[in-house]
Amino acid sequence: MAVQVATDNDFKSILEENNKVVVKYFADWCGSCKLLSPKYKRLSNNEEYAGITFLDVNAEENEEARKAAEVNNLPFIAVFENGKFVAGQPTSKEEKVVELINKLV
Repeated sequence: MAVQVATDNDFKSILEENNKVVVKYFADWCGSCKLLSPKYKRLSNNEEYAGITFLDVNAEENEEARKAAEVNNLPFIAVFENGKFVAGQPTSKEEKVVELINKLV
């Protein structure tokens, strides 16, 4: 599944419409965010995670979405289940992203 870009306008409805959601919070100036992007995209296409929605959220432009996961550093990965925040942490390491995703599997 492709990574979907979300904004404050549609973030809440996406969480409500999808049981399992992983969000990568980024900023355009963030070098680590750019390095994480291809890994994140590859994970989103993994058959094992077929039932999970993957989102990209620009943390600087979407304050409400950022507050939903208490983002404190970038890149920040957060997982939501049934519209509720489950876990999140700042990381650019693929194995840490996988650990967070596996909380939903």
